[in-house]
Amino acid sequence: MEAQQMIGLTTYLHTDYETALKRVTEALKAEGFGVLTEIDVKDTLKKKLDVDFRPYKILGACNPPLAHRALTAAPEVGLLLPCNVTVAQMEDGRIQVAIVDPLAMMSVVPNPTLQPIAQEAGERLNRVIAALEA
Repeated sequence: MEAQQMIGLTTYLHTDYETALKRVTEALKAEGFGVLTEIDVKDTLKKKLDVDFRPYKILGACNPPLAHRALTAAPEVGLLLPCNVTVAQMEDGRIQVAIVDPLAMMSVVPNPTLQPIAQEAGERLNRVIAALEA
């Protein structure tokens, strides 16, 4: 869990998987993020490897104004976008939601103009976690 905390925020929901996905998407939307991509890890592993895996999706969340500012400041930041959010069903039935920390991600790009953009994104994503925990 320690490595996870260094690269992102994590919370657990006591609900079913589909409801959790809906709640996560709505909480992201409330903070100006849309989901650009959705990777169904369970489905992909079944199709590609014939492996059974727990429900697990990776959502590529994007806040267009923040993305535009970041890409304008440092075009190479596109390698780090969008912000990944994972929604995974755990063995005990809880749903784990993890969101990447934009400050950690942007720290790999030596451009100080990205700091306030990453800070704002991080504040918004912290509010997403808070909304899910409410």
